[in-house]
Amino acid sequence: MLRRITSVAAVAALTLGLVGAPASASPDRSTTYYLALGDSLAAGYQPVTPLDRTEGYVWQLHRQLQATQPKLSLENLGCGGETSGTLLDGGICEYPGRASQLEAAERFLHAHKDKVSLVTIDIGGNDLNHCAKGGTIDPGCVQSALAALTVNLGQILARLRAVAPHTPIIGMTYYNPYLAAWLAGPAGRALALQSIQVSGLFNNILTALYHAADARVADVAGAFASTDLTTQVPLPGVGTVPLAVARICAWTWMCAKTDIHANTIGYAVLADAYQAEV
Repeated sequence: MLRRITSVAAVAALTLGLVGAPASASPDRSTTYYLALGDSLAAGYQPVTPLDRTEGYVWQLHRQLQATQPKLSLENLGCGGETSGTLLDGGICEYPGRASQLEAAERFLHAHKDKVSLVTIDIGGNDLNHCAKGGTIDPGCVQSALAALTVNLGQILARLRAVAPHTPIIGMTYYNPYLAAWLAGPAGRALALQSIQVSGLFNNILTALYHAADARVADVAGAFASTDLTTQVPLPGVGTVPLAVARICAWTWMCAKTDIHANTIGYAVLADAYQAEV
């Protein structure tokens, strides 16, 4: 079709005796967009050098989606260290002309109205991480963090829905990196058990908030078998451990480098969990 249009334009130019370059083609209106929001998981961080952020779940998911949507373009606003509060109000990453990641998302959704086919978001992990220090989890800190998260994420989702009422939004539950403490003896196992309780409450709140905003939920916690301490599996170099512990060691950097981020395999698990909800 484009070749035919170009030929017709050339003939018209010759007929009218015009000299000069033909008019530029109209922009491709078939392009759609995938907008990603979140923290360092969305930003694709790993504690390695050189860092290839395209191994993060957002890029892996984008590549999966392009198999059926070849003209799907990615806009990733993910920011390392982002909390629900900073995503809402800003203060960590810079977004030109906008104060926060949420304002940048609103601007993008306004500018590409009806062309954004998917929004993904992961947020909340950094709200809680500071509550685990010195081998213990502070219950009061957890309570305050979850209360703030409930308010902040509720506002975030309400504002996204205000500008994109019909766009599919997918959030996620979190895996539990503190299960790695299981390998540190009796005190570590006590911490791991405590972390399961906190993680369960955290993920229940996330799920309820997303569903209240008519958003879907990628079951990352389920994919990591985050509560399965019954099934025993071999962990190379360690021995037999619960499945939940083995997956944290195999799919994140927590056991190798005491770093909470997923590795490339773990990010693929996250991408698949999101893909299941598309």
